[in-house]
Amino acid sequence: MPDVSPWKPDRPLFIGIAGGSGSGKTTIAETVVDRLDGQVAFMQHDAYYRHTPDLSYEERTKVNYDHPASLESELLVAHLETLRSGTAVERPVYDFSEHLRAEVTVRIEPAPVVVVEGILVLSEPSLRSELDLKIFVDTDADLRFTRRLERDIDERGRSVESVIGQYLETVRPMHIEFVQPSMRYADLIIPGGYNPAAVATVVELIRSRLN
Repeated sequence: MPDVSPWKPDRPLFIGIAGGSGSGKTTIAETVVDRLDGQVAFMQHDAYYRHTPDLSYEERTKVNYDHPASLESELLVAHLETLRSGTAVERPVYDFSEHLRAEVTVRIEPAPVVVVEGILVLSEPSLRSELDLKIFVDTDADLRFTRRLERDIDERGRSVESVIGQYLETVRPMHIEFVQPSMRYADLIIPGGYNPAAVATVVELIRSRLN
């Protein structure tokens, strides 16, 4: 079992799941949430991209969304602290086709476990300091790119050319500069993406802490 930060039973257990874009971290996070049904609040870092209505659509498409500065991590940290205190929060909803926050929000209720997922979760010191268990999903670059290409076309209305261009201009350089180095902060590394045995280990670790 990994060595995790001390946790007190009178407060939520905060778990961070990081890894490159397309690494499988979202699938792992959703599996943990599903297996601990009713005990987990799910917070996605990429819901906190900065709202920039002052920029034109063309300007917004040129923003480096893989750089830490593109995320309002301070708001996510504030929301985590609010959840820790036992109060619900209104999580933003980000419209990736328009590169703006939607007018609606999602109400997140306090829970015994809070899972925070995103490529830069472990690279931000203020966010990292909130976490009791830090997980990094380490997946081959070719597989990550293929998954990202399929996702951005199917779910975010992107063209093949725009996805490839963004990957070469920002995704890959930012992964090398920020994401991959953050693996050194992980308590647990899951190799190769979704790994049933590793996920089962994480779930059992959480259950042992809750019990």
